[in-house]
Amino acid sequence: MTPTDPAADNLPDRARLPVWRGPGDWADDALIAEVPVALVYNGVAHAVMMATPTELELFALGFSLSEGIAACPANVYDVEIVAVAGGVEARIELAAADFMALKARRRQLAGRTGCGLCGVERLAEVLRPLPPLPFSATLSLDALQAGLAALAAAQPLNAATGAAHAAAWLAPDGALEAVFEDVGRHVALDKLLGWRARGGARAGAALVTSRASYEMAHKAACCGVEILAAVSAPTALAVELAGRLGLTLIGFARPGRANVYTHSSRVAGPR
Repeated sequence: MTPTDPAADNLPDRARLPVWRGPGDWADDALIAEVPVALVYNGVAHAVMMATPTELELFALGFSLSEGIAACPANVYDVEIVAVAGGVEARIELAAADFMALKARRRQLAGRTGCGLCGVERLAEVLRPLPPLPFSATLSLDALQAGLAALAAAQPLNAATGAAHAAAWLAPDGALEAVFEDVGRHVALDKLLGWRARGGARAGAALVTSRASYEMAHKAACCGVEILAAVSAPTALAVELAGRLGLTLIGFARPGRANVYTHSSRVAGPR
């Protein structure tokens, strides 16, 4: 990866601003940083995401993989993070075949208006087919509970601001091998997926502090994650999608409880 622009290195993940709490009571409050991050592939702008400006190289790699833009990590040749007026650019050098496919997808979506059939076509694009996942991962309920118990202490940005989502990699023994925070739940997960693609742990499960939407389930499955646990609820579409893709989806992962919605054979514990 190309070294990050020094200006981008200095972007803070939080700001301290004065807040009035009552008569004569002023204090500094920590607020999470939220900046536009433009994802630019081979010089062509593709999308702008609001994100906390940390671990943006991992975010760019994870987004490229979880959105099906890059066929594999090796096809992302380089990522350069550059601070620009009003935000940040993630300048991604993508393999030629993947870039041609991306341009074809963009042409197919160009010029559509209204709803009806257009909406159906867009939904088919969003829920692009994926191969079913293997059944090679397992997770015990004890390991899940251990990870949950350690999760709050591994979120310093959320502790300071109360506004950060987290995505963590939970090892089979319950240890948290990596934790990424962001103002956006999808961005936090993409950072984790980018870390995993760069050689992070393979065995285990993804643990997120948000709800489990269909996008989260699809991103996880697209990157080969077999188990996704969320501290909040899943959506009905996420459960349907996880069932079809072979993803084990856990919701309401809280101390002392967890709901396993799909493919419970990967989860070891009392039945």
